[in-house]
Amino acid sequence: MVTNVTNFSRSGLYDWMAQRVSAVVLAAYFLFLIGYLIANPGLEFAQWRELFSSNWMRIFSLLALVALSVHAWVGMWTISTDYLTNMAIGKWATGVRFLFQAVCGIAMFTFFVWGVQILWGI
Repeated sequence: MVTNVTNFSRSGLYDWMAQRVSAVVLAAYFLFLIGYLIANPGLEFAQWRELFSSNWMRIFSLLALVALSVHAWVGMWTISTDYLTNMAIGKWATGVRFLFQAVCGIAMFTFFVWGVQILWGI
C-alpha cells in the first residue's frame, strides 16, 4: 500500500489526493461565485469587472483554473486507462489511448493558456 502522499510517481494515492484537493478548490470557487451573485441581485458589468480586476480574485480564479486542469487531467487519464483497453477495443487500444490522452492534454493546455490570457489580459 502506498502511504506517501507527496510521491509524484503517478501513484493511485497521488491521483486520489489531486482529485480531492482540486474538488475542494473548485467547490470553494463555485460557492463564492454563487454567493456573490446572490448578494448582488442587480449585478451590472461594471461590478463584475471590478470584482475580476482585483488581484485576489484573479489569483483565486487562477487557482480554480489550475484545479480544473488537474481535476480534468486525472479524470480523463483514469477513464482512458480504465476503459480504453485491449479487452474493450482490441489490438489498437494503446494507440487509441495515446491519441485520446494527447487530445485531452492539448485541449486542457489550450484552455488553461486561454484562461490565463482572459484573466490577466495578456
